[in-house]
Amino acid sequence: MLIPASVPAVVDVLHLLGADADPDAPPDLLVEVPHGADRTAHYDALRARLVSPLADDLVDFFHVNTDVGAWAYGERVAERLIAEQPRRSALLLRCLIPRTFIDCNRVIDAPSGDLTAGQLTAALPPYIRASEDHALLLDLHRAYVQVANAAYALVCGAGGLALLPHTYGPVTLGIAAVDDDIVRALHEAHEPDRYATWPLRAEVDLITTTPAGVDLTPEGLAEAVTDLLAKRGLTAIRDGAYNLHPSALGSARAAAWPGQTFCVEVRRDLLVPAWTPFAEMLPDRALVERVAEPLAQALADWFSSRSSRSEAHLR
Repeated sequence: MLIPASVPAVVDVLHLLGADADPDAPPDLLVEVPHGADRTAHYDALRARLVSPLADDLVDFFHVNTDVGAWAYGERVAERLIAEQPRRSALLLRCLIPRTFIDCNRVIDAPSGDLTAGQLTAALPPYIRASEDHALLLDLHRAYVQVANAAYALVCGAGGLALLPHTYGPVTLGIAAVDDDIVRALHEAHEPDRYATWPLRAEVDLITTTPAGVDLTPEGLAEAVTDLLAKRGLTAIRDGAYNLHPSALGSARAAAWPGQTFCVEVRRDLLVPAWTPFAEMLPDRALVERVAEPLAQALADWFSSRSSRSEAHLR
C-alpha cells in the first residue's frame, strides 16, 4: 500500500491511525477537502506567483467564498471515528490552492453556469488572463487531482468511504456569475438593506443525488446523519442548494464509486464565532464539535452495520 504524499503548495496529506489499526491496510475513510485553502496566507502565497492584473480587493472575494470550517470539521470527524473504532484509519487531503484562482473541485473544461439556478462556477475565473497564470494554475490543478484520484482508488477501491466536507455562505446571494465585477457585486449584495432580502440557506445540506435524481450516497447514511444532527439542534436537508452536478469532480467520483461517497455542506456562520464575510474567519472548536460529533457517530454506525452485514453473509 502506498499512501499519497503531500505536495508543497498543492495538498497536505494526513494518515491518521487508530490505536489498533494495521498501518499497512488501506484506510477505511477518506476525507477530501478540495476547498481547504481557507486562510489569507493561502491566498497571499499563490497571488504572489501570478502576473495577471488582479484587483487589490480580490481578496474580499476569497474571504466570502472560501470554505472556512470545512477542513476543521472534516479532520475532527476522522479523529472521532478512529477514537471510537481504533482498528480503523483515515486518510485526509487538504487542498492548499485557493478556489479564487482555480477550483480543484471542477472538471477543468466545464463551463460556468447560472449561480442563481444552483449551477456551478468554472474551474478558471475570467479575470485570470495571463497565459503564464493559466499554465501554472492548470499544473497545480493537475497535481492536486492526481493525488486525489490516487486517494480515492486506495480507499474506495478497497471498499472504504469518502467524506467530502464543504461549507457555504449563510444566504443565497443574487449573483449569477463570477466575472471582473465580482467584488463590487458582492459588496453591493452585502449592503444591510439588500442582504436582508436574500433567502437563508439550510444549516446543513446533504448533496446526495444527480440532476436525474439518482441517489449515489451510502445506503441509510443521509437519514442517519439527519437524525443525529437534529439531536444537536441542527436541521439538515438534501440537495437544497446544489446536487451532484456533473461539472464537479466530487460528482464524478460519486458516480465512479456509487454508495461510497458522502458530500456535506455546512453553513459557515455556524462554524465561526462571528460572520465577517470580507475578513479571515477561524472556526470555533465547540461549534466544529457540534457538527463533527453527529457526523462521526453516523459514520461509525455505518461502518459497524456494514461489518455486521458482511459477517452475517459469511455465516
